Amino acid sequence: MMFHNPVLLFESISGLNINPNGVYVDVTYGGGGHSSEILKNLNSNGKLIAFDQDQDAIENKSNDNRLNLVKSNFKYLNNFLNYYKIDQIDGLLADFGISSHQIDDNQRGFSTRFNCELDMRMNRSQKIDAKMIVNDYDKDQLEYIFKNYGELKNYKMVSDKIISARVKKSIETTDDLKKILAPLVKLKNENKFLAKVFQSIRIEVNDELDVIRTLLSQSSKYIKKGGRLVCISYHSLEDRIVKKFIQNGGFNDEVSSDIFGNKNIIFKKVGKMITPSNQEIKINNRSRSAKLRIAEKI
Repeated sequence: MMFHNPVLLFESISGLNINPNGVYVDVTYGGGGHSSEILKNLNSNGKLIAFDQDQDAIENKSNDNRLNLVKSNFKYLNNFLNYYKIDQIDGLLADFGISSHQIDDNQRGFSTRFNCELDMRMNRSQKIDAKMIVNDYDKDQLEYIFKNYGELKNYKMVSDKIISARVKKSIETTDDLKKILAPLVKLKNENKFLAKVFQSIRIEVNDELDVIRTLLSQSSKYIKKGGRLVCISYHSLEDRIVKKFIQNGGFNDEVSSDIFGNKNIIFKKVGKMITPSNQEIKINNRSRSAKLRIAEKI
């Protein structure tokens, strides 16, 4: 658990309503906390397919022959379930949060606490990183990510500061970026402001929102009738996508329907949205923004 403290562990595993003989998918293996608990609830016939694109997580794999851990982005769910000849699963768990291990690694660039090279890649073999975004994106591209992924009111000013600074010198480190934005920071809101800036860049680096949409769309194909979808989100952008998908069968504000007007509702929600207890937040402060939604395939 030193790698990552699993958030809403009891609630999410309970939400899966595990069949001991079933086949389950954990698309965010991380430190293996959720996966380990799923395995405890499976018998010798049960199976678990887990995904993680971070090599550190892969090296943290538990030794269990019921577990197949795939080093890949979970947007390739379809490819790997086909590879393992799995056409139906009993449930899927997705914890969309960045792992504590990644945040606390002072070389990854995810945290505002450390001065290091701007990176933020969950998959360190990909080409696009945070440095490329702040140095190469044009004004419109920067404004888009800060407005839509950080929901910053002063997104134009943030973009202008970055563009003005990089003309003089390439922006290489987290401290470089923080110094450039310092004139925009109000001391009482410094952490919140910088967190939103870093979140915006991180989402763009890892294409996080489109990846979630791709996963959810694919999940409806594989989760069997009565099977469960369990998602843990950490900010409103993620949660909004999950909520709309469960409610409307898609990602628009209106219910998805076919060419004949028949409503395409795939899941029904199970219970209300769940948030961490005060006790869990006290033990793991990083869980404070988590929101858990559970749905069942109709």
